[in-house]
Amino acid sequence: MLIGWSGLLVPSLIRSVKEAFGQSDAGIGVYYFLYAAAYATGSLGGGLLTERLGRRLVLGVAVSVHAIGLIALGLAPSWLVFLIAGMPSGLGAGAIDGGVNGLFLDRFRSGRGRALNLLHLFFSIGALVAPLAIGFLVEGGTGWQAIVVATGVVAIPIAVLFGIVTMPGGRRHGGVPGEPGHDPSAPSGAEAKADAGPLTSRVTAMRRGLAAPLILLGVAIAFYVASEVGVSSWLVRFLEPAPLTTATTALSLYWAGLAVGRLVSSQVADRFDHLRFATVCAVGIAVALVGAIFVPSLPISMALFALAGFASGPVFPMIIAIGGERYPDRSAAVSGFLTGAAVIGSTTYPPIMGFLSVSVGLTVAMVGNVILGLACAGALVLVGRSARSASQR
Repeated sequence: MLIGWSGLLVPSLIRSVKEAFGQSDAGIGVYYFLYAAAYATGSLGGGLLTERLGRRLVLGVAVSVHAIGLIALGLAPSWLVFLIAGMPSGLGAGAIDGGVNGLFLDRFRSGRGRALNLLHLFFSIGALVAPLAIGFLVEGGTGWQAIVVATGVVAIPIAVLFGIVTMPGGRRHGGVPGEPGHDPSAPSGAEAKADAGPLTSRVTAMRRGLAAPLILLGVAIAFYVASEVGVSSWLVRFLEPAPLTTATTALSLYWAGLAVGRLVSSQVADRFDHLRFATVCAVGIAVALVGAIFVPSLPISMALFALAGFASGPVFPMIIAIGGERYPDRSAAVSGFLTGAAVIGSTTYPPIMGFLSVSVGLTVAMVGNVILGLACAGALVLVGRSARSASQR
C-alpha cells in the first residue's frame, strides 16, 4: 500500500508540481526517468543483496531510504533538489517491490497466482486511494508538500516493523540462522564457495535454453509496466480540460479496476494456465485503451480506463508467478530481475511521453500505451514457444 500510494504522489500532484517549479511536461518526464532508473536499481540490487544479507535487513533499510527520499521531496526548495530527492525515494521503493515479491515466492510455494494477486491488490488499493485523497486535499487547501512529507513520516514505523518481523531469510545458502527457511546443513563460507552445484545448475539451464523464457518474461513485464505507468503518470494531464477532482477520480477508477482485476484473478487464476491467462489480459489492455483514448464522452472514457485497469490487474503478478515456477530455487534473484525489468519499462516510455506531449501531442503518446500492451502479449506468446522448444531438447 505504501509504494502504491507513493508511486501516485507526483502523478496526482502533477499540476501543482509543474506550477511550483515552473516546469513543462518535458521536465516532469525527466523526473519520471530519474525516479524509474533509481527504482530499477533498487529492484535489481535489492534481490542480490537479499541473497547475501538476508531479507529482513534489506527490506528494513529499503523502507527507511524510501521515507528519507519522500521527506526530501516535500522539503525541496528547488527543481534540482526535487529531481535529486526523487532518486532515494525510487531506490527504496524498488527494493521494497522486488523484495516483497521474492518474499511471497518463498512463502507460498503453491497457489502463487492467488498469493501474488492478493499481494498486488494492496499495491492497487494504495494507488487508487491516493489520487482521490490527494485531489480533495489539494482542492481543500492542503499544500502538496505537506502531503509528500506526511507520506514519508508514515513510512518510518513500517521500516521498523520490517526489521523485526519473522520471515524467510532469502539467503542463497540456507538463510539467516534463527529465521524461517534457514537450513543449518546448507553449505556456507568456504564450503559454499567450493560448492559448484548452483553454478553447474545455472550453466546447464543456460545450455538447455531455459534462460530464454526468463529474458522474454523480463521483456513482457517491461512492456506491460511501460504501458501501465504511462497511463497512470499522464492520465490526470490527459484529462486536463476536466476539473482536478474529476481527473484524479479517473485515475483512481483506473487503479480501482486494477484492484478488482487482482481480486478476481486471485480467485480464478490458478484454474487456468498462468501464461495464457496473462496473455489474454494483455490483449484486453490494448482493446480497452483504444476506446478510452478516442471516445468523445468523458464518462465513457473514464469507464474504459477503469476497464483497462481491470485487464491490467493480473498481468504483473502472473508474470512474477510464472518466473517463480520456472526458477523455484532463485526466488530472490528472479523477483529482483523481473521487477528491475519492469522498471526499465517505466524508465523508458513514460518519460518519453512528456517530450511527445510537447511535440506531437499527448493523445499520440497515449496511443503508444496501446502498442505496448500488444507487445507484452506478443512477448508472452514467445515465452510459451521458447519453453516448449527447451523441453524438447
